[in-house]
Amino acid sequence: QPMKRTFRVPRTYRKILRNRKARIERRLAPRNWSAQAQPMLRGSNLCYQMGERAGAVGCGGLGAIHTMAQRLGLVEDINEHLHLLKVHLPYHESDHVLNLAYNILAGGVRLEDIELRRQDENFLKGLGAERIPDPTTAGDFTRRFTAEDILTLQECLNRTRQRVWQQQPEGFLEEAFIDVDGSIAGTYGECKGGMGLSYKGVWGYHPLVVSLANTKEVLYLVNRPGNVPSHQDSVAWIDRAIALVQPHAGQITLRGDTDFSHTAQLDRWDGSGVKFILGLDAHPKVVQLAEALSAQAWTPLERVAKYEILTGPRTKPERVKERIVREKGYENIVLVGEDVTHLDYRPGHCHKGYRLVIVRKNLSVQRGERVLFDEVRYFFYLTNRWELDLPEVVGLANGRCDQENVIGELKHGVHAMRMPVDDLVSNGAYLVMAALAWNLKAWFALLVPDRARGLELLKMEFRSFLQAIVLLPCQIVRTARRIVWRILSYNRWLTDLFATFERIVSLEAG
Repeated sequence: QPMKRTFRVPRTYRKILRNRKARIERRLAPRNWSAQAQPMLRGSNLCYQMGERAGAVGCGGLGAIHTMAQRLGLVEDINEHLHLLKVHLPYHESDHVLNLAYNILAGGVRLEDIELRRQDENFLKGLGAERIPDPTTAGDFTRRFTAEDILTLQECLNRTRQRVWQQQPEGFLEEAFIDVDGSIAGTYGECKGGMGLSYKGVWGYHPLVVSLANTKEVLYLVNRPGNVPSHQDSVAWIDRAIALVQPHAGQITLRGDTDFSHTAQLDRWDGSGVKFILGLDAHPKVVQLAEALSAQAWTPLERVAKYEILTGPRTKPERVKERIVREKGYENIVLVGEDVTHLDYRPGHCHKGYRLVIVRKNLSVQRGERVLFDEVRYFFYLTNRWELDLPEVVGLANGRCDQENVIGELKHGVHAMRMPVDDLVSNGAYLVMAALAWNLKAWFALLVPDRARGLELLKMEFRSFLQAIVLLPCQIVRTARRIVWRILSYNRWLTDLFATFERIVSLEAG
């Protein structure tokens, strides 16, 4: 159990940060340069030296992340509820879980990168560790999981998540948006147990991702064979996400594409107060309803602006791709206009009617400069949000597409979907532990005292977050009672790092 302690940023830190900021601003200030005889990168007579006593790491922000995991009670929660090791010789379950997450936060991409951390004496010294598991041992740990163990681990993470939410100001989740989708995670391995051939012709897995759009946190991850439908077994995980968020949210809105319409569940969700905006397939019945509407029922769709232009609108750049398509005579689909309407509609599995919002896209199919024919396509959204204007419903439905950015970060930023181990369950365990690095980023951003700066970190890509907060050169000094992480560089986020660390250490131990 971590001891209750406090940390206050010394006044000298503010002076150091102010001086470093002033120096870099002087270097980067606009100047009227004259022609330079030499290139700007003119350093010469360089040499390398090693200090016998001084040691440093390149991930100076990791100390704050580790302290956050301790103060929020994540370490204790994992060790208390996740039981995979009969004897702790010498590692505990939390050591393995955090080892995988910290490898990614320290810039690692593969399991093998753990060996770089393991061979770094100062990395071990900074975390107060005698040693950490090697890549082989880490891979073996993933194979100890069952599906129930993965759920246990995710619930440990969710209890920690709720402690972070409890630190947020009132109205933090006044309206919570839960997004759900599946994504194909391909693999080149031929001996991966549980993999399948997806509809895209890609061998691999098909993880289900349930996330909270407000904070971009991943609430649940479920690994599945690559050949399963996107919506398979998703209802139980959606219900878990709703139960997780409900105590903290004023209102919950569930969003998903046409695979997640789940019409058999709508009455139950609506009866429990859950709102939803779900895509609906354009099957013949609803298409006939749309085509039977009179011209007066449709109104032009004026989409809600994504942001307010504070100055003058920018000149739009040339659409190079479209110009090339026209010049080459490729077939091209051009949007001519959009109309919207709505009507009452009762799906076959429901006992009550809901609001069916219909978007009609008027398209022109062209080849080069010639118009081949006109086409009309319909898009359907089923919702119980009767109080919203039609453009607002469409805007919220399309806002679910931001989950693709979260999935993209899991794939290419965190590399959680590499599927590096041997079967469906073990790869699912790795997926959850690697995605913890993404959630740790979100939790740190939510604990930043400056709300505007925290929101900026929350929206930041994972690799940008690492450069701003984690991958900082840092000297490690071990004293009798403390492990000192002495930051050796400067960037504009250091003030927020120190302020957030000050807040983290003041938290009651979870």
